[in-house]
Amino acid sequence: MIRPLIFALGSALAFGAAAQDDVTINITPVAGSVHMLTGQGGNIGLSVGDDGVFMVDDQFAPLTAKIKAAIAEKTDQPIKFVINTHWHFDHTGGNENLGEDGAVIVAHHNVRKRMSTDQVIKFFNREVPASPKVALPVITFGKGVTFHLNGDTIKVKHVPPAHTDGDSIVWFKQANVLHTGDLFFNGLYPFIDVGSGGSVDGIINAVNKLVPKLDDNSKVIPGHGPLTDRAGLKAYGEMLTDIRNNVRTLIKAGSTAEQVVAAKPTQAHDAKWGNGFIKPDQFAKMVYESLMNPPKGHRHHHKKGKAGDKHWHGTKPDGKTQ
Repeated sequence: MIRPLIFALGSALAFGAAAQDDVTINITPVAGSVHMLTGQGGNIGLSVGDDGVFMVDDQFAPLTAKIKAAIAEKTDQPIKFVINTHWHFDHTGGNENLGEDGAVIVAHHNVRKRMSTDQVIKFFNREVPASPKVALPVITFGKGVTFHLNGDTIKVKHVPPAHTDGDSIVWFKQANVLHTGDLFFNGLYPFIDVGSGGSVDGIINAVNKLVPKLDDNSKVIPGHGPLTDRAGLKAYGEMLTDIRNNVRTLIKAGSTAEQVVAAKPTQAHDAKWGNGFIKPDQFAKMVYESLMNPPKGHRHHHKKGKAGDKHWHGTKPDGKTQ
């Protein structure tokens, strides 16, 4: 079996008309103006109201028409903004279609950087060609950016290297809803894209910082898996911490990757978390590789003074481009 075909990030080439016909798009009200949309690929977050549609991630290109039809059942307002939580194509595949429709695509600097050039997802030996210009984020940021739409304050914040080096979380303040992107795979072992600057320590650190900001009424939209809450995110962080510690102990004892996998460091959690597309042995190896190859110097930090500045890519007021 060709590995990319069983990979939940999917294959843009293999995901054709036949697969599109089999996908059902569902919208679940979450709180306030916020909804969660599921189909094929990463979970989509939506803020729907008189100010227009604010969208978090957009799945695969062949699904755009179905996604738009589902949104149209909730509102006749256009999709104004699309936030990409990271660069993977099961979260950005619809960018080209929505960009052509006039939606403004927004993401961290590193998302545009990776989407602008050919990439390789090393763990799955998958080459990803550069995206066309219309699919690229036209507004990028360093630390974060805030939107004021549909009666809510929507804070988009970059986190240090975790799933990738361009991760952002989206906090709908009034609705009390957090969209984590792929920092959080609910009910399954996550994919850590070490080749894109990802880090198991980074995911754990991000989760540990997010959990205290939530309360018992908070709702959490994960990158993959069902809608959950503070307790669900906390349990995920505890699972990752335990497995990370197990693998770290084996590394300190001099174990090779093969020996780490053979030691079954995930075993205590496999029944609950090991039935997704990342299998226990794969995840053990992934954690090993992450610990052995941490992000160099955490170079995600930007220079002081301009770290939080927004950058516009495209045509500037003077008609020039950048």
